[in-house]
Amino acid sequence: MELFDHLAMGFGVAFTFQNLIYCFIGCLLGTLIGVLPGIGPVATIAMLLPATYALPPVAALIMLAGIYYGAQYGGSTTAILVNLPGESSSVVTVIDGYQMARKGRAGPALAAAGMGSFFAGCVGTLILAAFAPPLTEIAFKFGPAEYFSLMTLGLIGAVVLASGSLLKAVAMIVLGLLLGLVGTDVNSGVARYSFDIPELTDGLNFVVIAMGVFGYGEIIANLSKPEDEREVFTAKVQGLMPTKEDFKRMIPAVLRGTALGSALGILPGGGALLSAFAAYTIEKKTKLRAGEVPFGQGNIRGVAAPEAANNAGAQTSFIPLLTLGIPPNAVMALMVGAMTIHNIQPGPQVMTSNPELFWGLIASMWLGNAMLIILNLPLIGIWIKLLTVPYRWLFPSIVLFCAVGVYGTNNNTFDVWLVGIFGLVGYIFHKLGTEPAPLLLGFILGPMMEENLRRALLLSRGDWSVFVTRPISAGMLVAAVILLIIVLLPAVKNKREEAFVED
Repeated sequence: MELFDHLAMGFGVAFTFQNLIYCFIGCLLGTLIGVLPGIGPVATIAMLLPATYALPPVAALIMLAGIYYGAQYGGSTTAILVNLPGESSSVVTVIDGYQMARKGRAGPALAAAGMGSFFAGCVGTLILAAFAPPLTEIAFKFGPAEYFSLMTLGLIGAVVLASGSLLKAVAMIVLGLLLGLVGTDVNSGVARYSFDIPELTDGLNFVVIAMGVFGYGEIIANLSKPEDEREVFTAKVQGLMPTKEDFKRMIPAVLRGTALGSALGILPGGGALLSAFAAYTIEKKTKLRAGEVPFGQGNIRGVAAPEAANNAGAQTSFIPLLTLGIPPNAVMALMVGAMTIHNIQPGPQVMTSNPELFWGLIASMWLGNAMLIILNLPLIGIWIKLLTVPYRWLFPSIVLFCAVGVYGTNNNTFDVWLVGIFGLVGYIFHKLGTEPAPLLLGFILGPMMEENLRRALLLSRGDWSVFVTRPISAGMLVAAVILLIIVLLPAVKNKREEAFVED
């Protein structure tokens, strides 16, 4: 009963006119940010932080939270329509979502992403409300060794996920890990692999690599073909809503993705991203039904499950922030900044000292998710109209948006040149028939893996056995080894190659 009393208080706070307006502004801004490639929620929240000085603390945090989960929603739109993952967690959505758009099924793909996100967001919020205190106990059990093992398992999962040969998938991950090493060594403060280029001392930007490899790479591949062979959306869009058959396939996938995202979201260090990759991997391991499109060729489960997982993960990532004061990702770190601006100390005492803030924020997430579905489903028709724009006008617009977005993140022209270079790299990957998604996962997880590896060895005084003597860490490493062995078994390997045969 106490939970219902708290929620009633939260809805009382969230339903005030001022908070509803700021919730709507946050959701609308988040959606636009997600749709515009290159401008992520981190950059936007960072830019809007000074604007929250004048706002009441609850209104400020409700608006910033709306931007965060609104961007998770909107990021799927460009991933599906123009093969550009605006957000790291939308990288997986590209694989099947873009193929659905090519086949004239952009409407059902966008609807599946929207409905999956809405359901997962509601469940994630419910979990945040009901289980925040006990779930933080699980996160407490995770030390550096456990995080390193979890990320190793994530990378092995990415090998399973990638289409084409296993060797190419491993090569992509290794390349991603190597790119993640560029920058400044955390322990010594010495620049490494920067080749005396000042701009590289801070490392490579995720947005630069994602836009170059996926966006520019696709554009260059298209422009390299004669005009009559170019990949343009000539197929007629067959309705905006998923069919009855689509719903039958989507619902179990959304449920699995929601469960996985809710569990992984509470873990600091890219929970929403890991859960999107893990959800896609699980869907690929689930047997295809008769008449179902293979994964990588436009399977609706490959859109619904990762979108549900990343949205559930986005909601539950508030748990370590609100209950432990630990920001699990860059956006939550900015939320800590916003709380500090308003003299609020994030941590367990928020629930007792600022109950209106804690429960008002949770209640606003339900309202925000409802606002997002109302905002997004009617807009599907507008996004579809983008596909009717002639390619000769569409590709310069995408190039321009990407360049502006990339320049805006650091106000640096060097990043714009880097996008062009990674565009050529993406084109080479396209010609070699390799899937670049594992490269991005390796790039994102690489620095975190290195940091946790070094921290674990520092705490154990250089004893490598720490990874196998701690039960949770050992369990995840065993799971990673078993997964790798299963994938390498000749029978599984042959079936996997059959599943990835392109038409």
